[in-house]
Amino acid sequence: MSVKNIFVLVVTVLLTIVLMQNTDEAKFTILFSDMFISKLTVMACVALVAFIIGVLVGRPKNKKYDIESYHDEVHAKDDPKTLSNEDRDYIS
Repeated sequence: MSVKNIFVLVVTVLLTIVLMQNTDEAKFTILFSDMFISKLTVMACVALVAFIIGVLVGRPKNKKYDIESYHDEVHAKDDPKTLSNEDRDYIS
């Protein structure tokens, strides 16, 4: 197992222990109303929202590709009439 897998496993176990220890209900004031919600539910929702935000922030940006230049490069490699600079140096 790699260090990353072990780290993820340890964090998952610790998070599960913390969530299971907080199953009692607590009073939460949301806007102007009082609600009794399980701490487990609130902590799970916060963890889920944090995970989603982390995925959105951590994903790589989409690169914009120039399709025309890519098309030209591919066809230049396939064209038997086109010589590379290395081939030109060898011939001369």
